[in-house]
Amino acid sequence: MSTSARISSALPTHVGVIMDGNRRWAKAAGLVGASAGHRAGADHLADLLRWLEARAIRHASVYVLSADNIRKRDSDEVGYLFELLETLVPTRVRESGEWQLHIAGDLDLLPATCAAALTAAIRETAGRRSHLTLAIGYDPKRDVLNAVRGLLVAGAELEGTDLVAAIDDRLPGGPIKDIDLVIRTSGERRISGFFPWQSEHAEIVFSDKMWPAFDESDLDAALVEYGRRRARTAS
Repeated sequence: MSTSARISSALPTHVGVIMDGNRRWAKAAGLVGASAGHRAGADHLADLLRWLEARAIRHASVYVLSADNIRKRDSDEVGYLFELLETLVPTRVRESGEWQLHIAGDLDLLPATCAAALTAAIRETAGRRSHLTLAIGYDPKRDVLNAVRGLLVAGAELEGTDLVAAIDDRLPGGPIKDIDLVIRTSGERRISGFFPWQSEHAEIVFSDKMWPAFDESDLDAALVEYGRRRARTAS
């Protein structure tokens, strides 16, 4: 049975990806510095969007840059990441013609020109049928706290499932918040605070591939594993 046949009946609605391993990929390829790896990783986002679109998966969340990384990584490296986020990433999302951009995170941690470029891309891609949420300047605890704080300010008095739904509505991202499948590349076996509220019931698949080397067959393997686990749970 072909891979496409095996994944056709059990596709996730919302896929999350932790794009890890850009620096190690560049080092293994004999490239000087991390910048080549980060550029390859940013360019590879367009491939991921195309693969998901081909499989009619219309909701994706991608971990790009945490608030901790902005604060702790070398300033030259972070500066180059900001450059990619200002130029390459918005361009790739616009060029897709398919994906509406959403941002989860604190844009105040970014240079003003970078934040403005991402905000413009959000505006210019509004109304598209597929939804891409990029975690940039992202702090998972702040993400949930901001949603709860907004409810408190609004004076909402909710309990149980109504409260959960209200928090969902106030979280950043597209219309479907729950993530069904999380894929992490680079061989690391942790999710590093990747949308913990939204990923509560997600299947997690770890790939040993570095993000720039992760290919379409690797995505299909993750989708097959997702379908296998869900079938086992349902039986």
